[in-house]
Amino acid sequence: MTNDSRPVVFEHGQTFLATISERWNYQILREIFFGTTRFGEIKRTIGISANILTSRLTDLTEAGLLSKRAYREDKPWFEYELTDAARELVVPAIVAITRWAEVRALGADGRPAAHRPLLHTTCGNETDPYLACSACHEPIAASNLVPVVANTN
Repeated sequence: MTNDSRPVVFEHGQTFLATISERWNYQILREIFFGTTRFGEIKRTIGISANILTSRLTDLTEAGLLSKRAYREDKPWFEYELTDAARELVVPAIVAITRWAEVRALGADGRPAAHRPLLHTTCGNETDPYLACSACHEPIAASNLVPVVANTN
């Protein structure tokens, strides 16, 4: 096998993708991004059992994607938020996946379903984010993006 044909293995990337692509983990991260931060709210919003939610929140916290803080002194009740590391990668991934699904979703009336607005805090305007080229700033689509073969010299 030549160097050019060796498969690329991204162990950490695979672990990360397995973590966020797990059904409940994606929904939990999405809801926390959109402002549902307390255990009971998350449980009701996504329809998950308490024991599974507890397990998933623990896993996501241990993975460094969530942080938690107590919001009651008399009971061990917590609010969760995305860590800076999660916001760096998870937020763009969640926004892209959620937008893709929302664009294709139909409401009960057969019309396109509404999507949750996003605010760009830098300019103060609602936004519909997209992936763009860092050189020319044009939108990137599957039809205009190809990988570059690595130079092995």
